[in-house]
Amino acid sequence: MAEEAREQILGAIRKALNVRGDEAGRRGRVRGRLEQPEAGPIPERARGDANALIERFIAMLEKQNAQVKELARPDELPDAVALELLRRNLPQRVRTGADEMFEQMTWNGTSGLERLTGPARPDDCASLSRALAGAAETGTLFLASGADNPSTLNFLPELHMIAIRREDIVGSYEKAWSRLRAQYGRRRLPRTVNMISAPSRTADIEQTLIKGAHGPKELVVFIIG
Repeated sequence: MAEEAREQILGAIRKALNVRGDEAGRRGRVRGRLEQPEAGPIPERARGDANALIERFIAMLEKQNAQVKELARPDELPDAVALELLRRNLPQRVRTGADEMFEQMTWNGTSGLERLTGPARPDDCASLSRALAGAAETGTLFLASGADNPSTLNFLPELHMIAIRREDIVGSYEKAWSRLRAQYGRRRLPRTVNMISAPSRTADIEQTLIKGAHGPKELVVFIIG
């Protein structure tokens, strides 16, 4: 029945366009459009050199109450995480996925930071994820679901920390999606891509701003490199 309904709908569209759908060259043009889609309009704030885009990315995040820390090298991340926990008087314990970036780091340094792995649990106070891309136009981080970065890390703990390489910050959403497609391959995107720009907050109830209503109360972003 579903296939029959589909053909009826497509048939009505072809009739309205006065085409059959099998005209010479028509399928080739459609295939070419899918393989090499035309670029859409890019807003001016998504343009600029690398340094300008980094500055805009940081400004957009801070405007939305996220905190941004810049690190020179990946191996600085564990101590930076430990410091954020110390500032909030939280246990020296953080939950991450099995992301390759984190696997290559030393977590049991002088800070005594304990790294737990896997999906977030109700008693986790802090989590750390890796963003595969960031869009400077809105300060938005793109996080792919999976064992490397479980989506629960983005929502359950009250403190969510996100690491992103400086080179993965681009201007527009379109370029961010292109990076994900290049990494996963065409038609092989992850099940979920969470786009995060700020800690959770809402003013739906009596116009009172509530932090952490739907997720973390705080968001800290580490830009590495």
